[in-house]
Amino acid sequence: MTANRSNDDRSKSSITPAGDWWRGAVIYQIYPRSFQDSNGDGIGDLTGVTQRLDYIAGLGVDAIWLSPFFTSPMADFGYDVSDYEDVDPMFGTLADFDTMVSMAHDLGLKVMIDLVISHTSDQHAWFKESRTSRDNEKADWYVWADAKPEGSPPNNWLSIFGGPAWEWDSVRCQYYLHNFLASQPDLNFHNQDVQDAVLSAARFWLERGVDGFRLDTVNFYFHDAQLRDNPPLPAGASLTGVDPTNPYGFQHHLYDKTQPENLAFLERLRDLLDEFPGATSVGEIGADRDVIGTTAAYTVAGKRIHMAYSFDLLTPKRSAAYIRETVENMEAGIGSGWPSWALSNHDVVRVATRWGEGAQLDRFSVLATALVTSLRGTPCLYQGEELGLTEAEVPFEKLQDPYGIRFWPKFKGRDGCRTPMPWSADEGGGFTTGSPWLPLPPEHLSRSVDAQQIHDGSVLSKVKTFLCWRREQMPLLKGDIRFLDSAGETLVFIRRQDNEAILCAFNLTDEAIDVDWSDGALEVFRGSGFSGTAEAGKLSLPGLDALFALIV
Repeated sequence: MTANRSNDDRSKSSITPAGDWWRGAVIYQIYPRSFQDSNGDGIGDLTGVTQRLDYIAGLGVDAIWLSPFFTSPMADFGYDVSDYEDVDPMFGTLADFDTMVSMAHDLGLKVMIDLVISHTSDQHAWFKESRTSRDNEKADWYVWADAKPEGSPPNNWLSIFGGPAWEWDSVRCQYYLHNFLASQPDLNFHNQDVQDAVLSAARFWLERGVDGFRLDTVNFYFHDAQLRDNPPLPAGASLTGVDPTNPYGFQHHLYDKTQPENLAFLERLRDLLDEFPGATSVGEIGADRDVIGTTAAYTVAGKRIHMAYSFDLLTPKRSAAYIRETVENMEAGIGSGWPSWALSNHDVVRVATRWGEGAQLDRFSVLATALVTSLRGTPCLYQGEELGLTEAEVPFEKLQDPYGIRFWPKFKGRDGCRTPMPWSADEGGGFTTGSPWLPLPPEHLSRSVDAQQIHDGSVLSKVKTFLCWRREQMPLLKGDIRFLDSAGETLVFIRRQDNEAILCAFNLTDEAIDVDWSDGALEVFRGSGFSGTAEAGKLSLPGLDALFALIV
């Protein structure tokens, strides 16, 4: 027997213990430069975020994550911090931050912020002091090393942003390590004082009311103290998240990151977080050969960080088989840990272009959001995903991203996913009354919030319908996951929590597909917004559509 099941049939089950709120929560990532400009200078700011919090709360998400807004020379747009305990004037003031946090909490939204502690800006006071001599109080706060006898860098380590990972300093007459830009020197976490300083910065924000951190490049904190050379990557292997044009992908990064000493530091960080009930953390594991093993080690329940994500679903690979293999491998290897999943963020080509090219974009965008928020773990949605925004084409003369400028034209950098949010179709897109720091593409203006909010069939309306329905389904928040075999480009899995199980079926193609089902009666949910049906031994899935049903 099959039947339809409405939202009214369910008890409200989304209320969970405060300390466990992050399990299955939907985190909405905000890139502040591109979210909302409140003062007409063409750059988004914290007051702009505050102005849009009602919109975010209305999406049905649980938390926001803000990319960096700290004081910075902006060589890498805030990921080069020069003061961990202040707001860059470009984004506002500490008072603006406090106002934003207060309003977010009033609306039931948690607030997470980027914690970028693997490196600082070369304009940070710590580095300015460190480079003055080899014997000052902060001389060992960064990774300094002598040149080889012939003057070359200490080893063969490479920067992700191109070239050697070492920069010569004519004051100390030594090289310093930088895994990213030369203006982003790496902190030396082997020094206990450095650990204490970054933990103090984290405490500063926790005491201001933040609910946790997104930990940038969480596996980059420690380096090999012996500075051993990295070996070449084995033939046929590749690094997830590294463009093939980048020589960084030629090395097996055994020694410049993901060092065992990092585990003890993450335990110190967890001890700090545990002082603040409900505070959480999600780590970014970047370009690592053993993503699953690293994730498992970093997210041991109750001991280190709460969850972590990798770039495994942020690649061009999009087949049903690949998605299933990726999730199943993580499930098999993560142990007591908890994953986080994302299809887009501020560093990669938007999923609507990367996976959805050639598909019916509106249908694909809704399906992709439903898929990533139905997997076991904590999903992150990037601003604009709820509108079905595509990757913008930014001409070379308007590029801002140093990564894209360095590797143009084969790799165009990250500006295409960082263009401003289109709130309206007017000039400036409702984002600014001035000249936006990156151009708003015309195709984004036609997908503006104002244009979509008035149509029940829009991507925005359907995403809101699904997310608001999802937050009442406990199996989708915290349940386990088990995939079932299914034909073609379909994904079918069961999420189960205690005695309640929900069948989730996704058709990743444009064509209608029937999937065999003989494992019990189903009650199809009407409130999810999807139109798949269940009849006499089969699931009927329209193109780029899904089915959610209670197994009875």
